Amino acid sequence: MLSALAFSVMSVQVKLAGRELPVAMLVLARGVVTLAMSVTWLSVRRIHPWGTDKAGLVQRALFGTGALACYFYAVNALPLAEATVLHYLNPVFVAIIAAIFLREQIGARLVIAIAVALVGTVVVARPGFVFGGASPLGAVGVAVAMGSALLSACAYATVRRLARTEHSDVIVFYFAMFAAPIALPFALASWVWPSPTGWLLMLGLGVATQLGQTFMTRGLALVPAARGPTIGYVQIVFAASWGVLLFHEALSVWTLVGAGLVVLAVVLLLSSPEKPSSAH
Repeated sequence: MLSALAFSVMSVQVKLAGRELPVAMLVLARGVVTLAMSVTWLSVRRIHPWGTDKAGLVQRALFGTGALACYFYAVNALPLAEATVLHYLNPVFVAIIAAIFLREQIGARLVIAIAVALVGTVVVARPGFVFGGASPLGAVGVAVAMGSALLSACAYATVRRLARTEHSDVIVFYFAMFAAPIALPFALASWVWPSPTGWLLMLGLGVATQLGQTFMTRGLALVPAARGPTIGYVQIVFAASWGVLLFHEALSVWTLVGAGLVVLAVVLLLSSPEKPSSAH
């Protein structure tokens, strides 16, 4: 829940900064600030940064970076609602991956919660391919958006496995270490010199992302892999609230209904009798 809140704050800052800066620069800022904070935090706590399962850590970093790249491509290739709905199919992939590779059981309560969360997301986003009225979607954009969902699911499942041996801060460090250099050439190609406000917003979104990544990684270490990402659907509720409070965006009945379904899914998950796992 704290991870979802932090990521919603990041989204607010991205929306504000996006008025003057290209997306690639925001992605780079996110990676650079997160990397700097990770290195500082690991040094202060005297945590060995390289971990023990280096192959797994690199794998998680690549999955996460690939998911981020695919998601941003999909947002540019598709309407935002459609790209978001397709990306947030990742809990379904997580449940399947966790069942196959992590041998986690999928109970009826979890299946219902995932279904309710998915329906809530569709109702909030109201994509054209479900509700009608939008132009046909490009096949490449849809494939890349589905790829972002699958890669995100692989990253979540990998975090779940790594949490058994790796510190959560080390997992976050590896992700930032790969994301920043990959974003650099795209940012340089579209560089715009930021205003003082722009610099502050880039710093702020990086800090919010670091908090979101840390809370998410810690949370995934404490709950089964399929449940953690599904709880993240509550970010839609936070985003709707920020829209009303800061951007004066009206909430429709559809949004309220969808938000209610998302909250219901979270309640179902949190009331599950399954025991949490141990973590670092």
